[in-house]
Amino acid sequence: MNIMKKKFNLYIGLAILGLASSCAPSLDEFEPSKGTADFSKFIAVGNSLTSGYANNGLYLEGQKVAFPNLIAEQMKAVGGGEFTSPFFSAEQANGTGYIKLKGLVDGNPVTEQVPAQAVRTTTPQPLFTKYLDPIQNLGVPGMRLDLSLVAEMSGTAGNPYFERLLPDAAVGKTKYIEYAASHEHSFFSFWLGNNDVLGYATNGAVTTNPTNALINTTTFQFAYSTFIDALTKGGQKGVVATIPDVTTIPFLNTVTTARINAGVEAKTNGQVKNVVIATKTTPRVATAEDRFVLTFPTEKLGVPDNLGRPYGVHPGNPIEDKYVLDKDEAAQVVSRVNEINAIIKNIAKSKDLAVADVHAFLNKVKGGYIYNGVAISSAYITGNAFSLDGVHLTPMGNAIVANLFIEAINKQYKSTIPTVDISNYPGVKFPGE
Repeated sequence: MNIMKKKFNLYIGLAILGLASSCAPSLDEFEPSKGTADFSKFIAVGNSLTSGYANNGLYLEGQKVAFPNLIAEQMKAVGGGEFTSPFFSAEQANGTGYIKLKGLVDGNPVTEQVPAQAVRTTTPQPLFTKYLDPIQNLGVPGMRLDLSLVAEMSGTAGNPYFERLLPDAAVGKTKYIEYAASHEHSFFSFWLGNNDVLGYATNGAVTTNPTNALINTTTFQFAYSTFIDALTKGGQKGVVATIPDVTTIPFLNTVTTARINAGVEAKTNGQVKNVVIATKTTPRVATAEDRFVLTFPTEKLGVPDNLGRPYGVHPGNPIEDKYVLDKDEAAQVVSRVNEINAIIKNIAKSKDLAVADVHAFLNKVKGGYIYNGVAISSAYITGNAFSLDGVHLTPMGNAIVANLFIEAINKQYKSTIPTVDISNYPGVKFPGE
């Protein structure tokens, strides 16, 4: 069955699963304190996860529950100041458009597209309603760490989400690092680097442009150091986050080899039981260790090409590499994530910054966890943490991540920012809700 009808725009950054280790304490259990940090001017630097992107779109409902917004609300108890996001208006609440769950057919989810309301032009590509008022949530969907140092990656030649935040005269001339560092701040959150691995992994380790290339460690070290130096130039404090193992997200673990094999077996009346995938060397039979993308077009299985070779069955017409992160490619991605996380921790240590270790936390709870009677896991839809695109967070997922950041801040700076009650935030929205 085809899980998703719409091919997702992979200018997106990575979603993860986090979980607060304990229930949020009430304000009467302790006296909130800022500790050694100053939260009066908090900014959030990052990509789609920071912006509140969800369900394959940026729209008002998702923006409101972005994890930095939740953190900023909790910081008010310890001297936190104004925190503004580039929200779409109520009249354009659908923003760039998104997908929602329409229903279930034979147990399989069916989604439908909610049309955009904030597109101001479609030529040569969609551009969105501008937001030029002062903001503190600086999250830009699609932003990579390496491209944050490149001015040309904004506007019609690059990132329309960044173009939205810039005056016309600055488009194509402003680096994201310059944009972020120009905002006055006493404290910052920083979560870039996900997309520098995610785009590669979700395109089956096939590189076609700068947005789906796998970053090398030398480039990562330079870019990360440069950005953190810019944000701490005035002695500011902050919290950074590690990069999760992107091979564990629902986007790469929902359409399994077993499911694909069952589909082709049904189409061939049992004559074929295994599909064939392309690799960097030669085609081979898919194994359980190979990961198909959520958007894999299962309806193509068995359809013959112009030479009569059935798709995904004949070694001469295998499932394309871009649809599968095979076991060797997955191992490469995991290794690179570990390398860049070591870089993140070393740089954070040198600057005395807090570290929200998303990677370690995800590995600890990826098998699932029961929180206040709610099952939290990385399972698609039912896991409550990931939205319908299989990459980005639900409102509950954002609340969980906010707590992970808050706990890291409190530990590093001896503050007592109250954590978020995640039970106030839902998972995937079902029809009728």
